[in-house]
Amino acid sequence: MATKKKLLQAAAGSAGGAGGLDITSVFSTYLYSGNSSAQTITNGIDLDGEGGLWWLKRRSGTGSHALYDSTRSTGSEHFPIFSNNTSAEYDDFDTTPTSTGFTINSTSSGTVNEKGQDYASWTFRKAPKFFDIQTWSGNDTNPRVINHNLSCQAGLVLIKDITGSGTDWFTAHHSEPTKNSFITTGAFFTASYINTLTSSSFTLGDNVVNSAGREYVAYIFAHNDGDGDFGPDGDQDIIKCGSFVQGTGSYDVDLGFEPQWVLIKSATSVTNWMLFDNMRGLVVDGNDAILKANTTAAEENSDPYLSLSANGFTSHLDQITGNQTYIYIAIRRGPLAPPEDATEVFDIYQNESTATVPGFKHPFPVDFAFYKASTNTEDWWSGSRLTQGRTLRMNTSNIESSASSHLFDYMNGWSSSTTTQTDYISWAWRRAPGYFDALCYKGTGANRTVSHNLNASPDLIWLKSRETVSSSNDWWVYCSAFSNPTDTNIILNSSGGQNTGSGAILWNSTAPTDSTFSLGTYNGVNQSGKEYIAYLFSTLAGVSKVGSYAGSNSDQTIDCGFTSGARFVLIKNISRNSDWIVLDHVRGIVSGSDPFLRFNDTAGQNAFADYIDPDSSGFIVTGANSPTNQNGDNYIFYAIA
Repeated sequence: MATKKKLLQAAAGSAGGAGGLDITSVFSTYLYSGNSSAQTITNGIDLDGEGGLWWLKRRSGTGSHALYDSTRSTGSEHFPIFSNNTSAEYDDFDTTPTSTGFTINSTSSGTVNEKGQDYASWTFRKAPKFFDIQTWSGNDTNPRVINHNLSCQAGLVLIKDITGSGTDWFTAHHSEPTKNSFITTGAFFTASYINTLTSSSFTLGDNVVNSAGREYVAYIFAHNDGDGDFGPDGDQDIIKCGSFVQGTGSYDVDLGFEPQWVLIKSATSVTNWMLFDNMRGLVVDGNDAILKANTTAAEENSDPYLSLSANGFTSHLDQITGNQTYIYIAIRRGPLAPPEDATEVFDIYQNESTATVPGFKHPFPVDFAFYKASTNTEDWWSGSRLTQGRTLRMNTSNIESSASSHLFDYMNGWSSSTTTQTDYISWAWRRAPGYFDALCYKGTGANRTVSHNLNASPDLIWLKSRETVSSSNDWWVYCSAFSNPTDTNIILNSSGGQNTGSGAILWNSTAPTDSTFSLGTYNGVNQSGKEYIAYLFSTLAGVSKVGSYAGSNSDQTIDCGFTSGARFVLIKNISRNSDWIVLDHVRGIVSGSDPFLRFNDTAGQNAFADYIDPDSSGFIVTGANSPTNQNGDNYIFYAIA
């Protein structure tokens, strides 16, 4: 993130308002490996200056959920309370908040930092309209009003007596105003221990949460309802605390945004508090990674519980406990602001001679990637966070297949496979407004729109069926640079030129918008009941460019608006049969012959053609050659700075 952006967000936070804050400034899911010694978790959240909650849980084995917060400390040391038991604050496993996350102090505890074990952390920064913490000393006087600083509806309150063992966690959710629950037993019941959740306070109604001689802490989660103050314009919601009733069959929950973190619980039966996030795995039409806030159980990955959509999620919880009322907290996926630097959202990695995990290293959590052996004959393999554990080949029409190593639960890359084969190259994208988005959808067979979160009209769309359809399973491509884009298509896994006259059945003869794209009735993109995936790319000033140009007999500069040239270039001659040409700075974009690959072909790279030369504004297409610059031919391209 640019320094200017950080300073603006910090100023907004210190001024006491959430306006302008991005989700990335107030919430983080961060995965880490234990090392049995001190380690620092850098997640970009200012816990030292602003305060908040950091919640740690072992994934790879049993262990308590350890919750730390900025209000409870002994000097610089902060100690946990456990959501899965009734113990008092535990005087061990100490951590320290920092301006960019927290430090786990030297410990070999399996709970938070054992070497060889995998862990998840969730950090909630105190901020108006998102999250607050309050503490009090019990006084036996009820009802008692506890004020908070959310400045909006309190959605969920969790209260714990931190001074004595044997006292449960008490919870209240605004959608169940006459009920409270315990966390450890999972039961909801009619009570008024915590009640009257408002935009400024909640009320204690019993000594179990207000006993004299006891100290209490409350974690208070906001509920935004069109009144959120987040994002570049300070007008977006990022947290919802709602409920829904689900009978048999799946149920669509409309949040108005795609979540990255969901805590969900049946309010009508004794069930677990189920915790999901998209870093560990919320897989569309696949098994989700689940942890249970009320148990010590290790992470499970055996059932499809939730499927993400651009506007919320689909619940498949009827398979466990049908005919239930569920309450939830959902936090929006970020970021909300477009990237200012392409290195934040795109990276290329060439494999090293030392085999390590993740197999492909990148400087950010990856949302979509493809890889290929650059010098050998091999397919282009792709994977995404939304469909992890599965793969599609970019150069074929084959449907999705299992790929157990295609995992995205890493902060620094993707894939659990390891190899010392140094010609393997991975090209990786991160989702961000105005730049790139990914989504899955189910076909309807009828003209329809599909919602997306690109927050810009996509200039390039790749669509692919994930399962067999009754027509072509090809990768279908929309490009705004076509002369008539809503009546034209081209196929990514083919050398063929553009096709016209199919716009009605493919794109419903309708241009995409900044929130939807349109589909016709063609089974290749919209067969009823079939699963599809879509990747959306757009032009973003100084970061990426989708465009077109006419071929020439001589060199011509393609100005993409960059300042340091293009790191990645994809070019297609749309006038005739011609390969999709892939070039990048890792293998070499130089003045002279460039190593190039063909997206639609399994062949290894060819280094005997001078197709492009570097230029600070973008790139130069050279000479007179059919793949990139033939006089009289038309070309489309996608470039990243």
